[in-house]
Amino acid sequence: MSPKSAAVFLFSLVTVWANAQFDTTKIKSYADQVMVRINFDTNIEKYVFTAGPEDNPIETIFSINNKTRASFSVDYRIISATVSFTPNFLPGNNDDELKGSSSYADLRFRFFPKKFIQTVYYKNVKGFYMENMSDFFPDWKEGIDSYIQFPDLRVQSFGGSTAYVLKDHFSLKSIYTQGEWQKESRGSWVPIVDYDLSIFRDILNGQKSKETQYSFGGSMGYFYNWVLGAKKRVNIAPHISLGLGGMFSSSWDIQNDGTKSNKQNTQYLTLRFATGLHIGYNTDRFLFGGKFNVNAYAYSEKNNQNVQNNNLYGLLYIGYRFPPPKVIKRNYDKVQKKIPIL
Repeated sequence: MSPKSAAVFLFSLVTVWANAQFDTTKIKSYADQVMVRINFDTNIEKYVFTAGPEDNPIETIFSINNKTRASFSVDYRIISATVSFTPNFLPGNNDDELKGSSSYADLRFRFFPKKFIQTVYYKNVKGFYMENMSDFFPDWKEGIDSYIQFPDLRVQSFGGSTAYVLKDHFSLKSIYTQGEWQKESRGSWVPIVDYDLSIFRDILNGQKSKETQYSFGGSMGYFYNWVLGAKKRVNIAPHISLGLGGMFSSSWDIQNDGTKSNKQNTQYLTLRFATGLHIGYNTDRFLFGGKFNVNAYAYSEKNNQNVQNNNLYGLLYIGYRFPPPKVIKRNYDKVQKKIPIL
């Protein structure tokens, strides 16, 4: 290698190293810190069925009896633990007599290998009521009369999504988990592939029924993280995505002897939409903020019948970070040597 070539190589190596050092200052990681948070969150799950002529459609809305939950969470590296409860003194948490009792469980795990975001989840929802009673019963009075209830209607979902951040130095983890903090305003297109298995079960007038739905789709989303303030401690992060997908559905009735009847297999083209907003304040120790997300998909059945599933999620949080106790860090490091994925 000539001296000139060596000089060029050395200069290139220093330049790459310098850029790498500069780039690491654009996103601050808190993976080595313990984060404790107090959260208040709410989930609204609705199914909207629309049937009839286009000029005068009839809409039926089935919703869960939504509750506001309080939770306490602890995060350290890949480990996250949460304990939640439903305070009865909060408005809307004590109306089971009118709307019936609903249960909602949503377990969600996210992994961030390089520029990928892998999400897997399990959701279990049971207990619905018909929300738009006044459209069918003009004399019905809200807050006084009970809603028509479907206590045995249950929806279980197993699914996931794989997303890829196209822009360098853009941190979705700073929006999703607050495990990082992005220091410069930046946006990115994010292609997303999602897949889901949903199982519907119900008992109506003594008749059991079941439906399985296999769905998949692709979306293109755009996320922007707007960092504000002289010390770059405030962020406003909106996002939106739109996509198409397919769904394969099988439904049947279950007789008393366990046999199936009235089995139907159908396929649908689905339209998917998601949007949300996160607003947060962050220091190396103290953080707080809130987020609001909307996820929806829709498909059309025969005879001008449309089905739409909407999920609205809201969260308020306040948290604190601190260095892990030595005993926790020491034991975690020992386990990580044996299980590198941690």
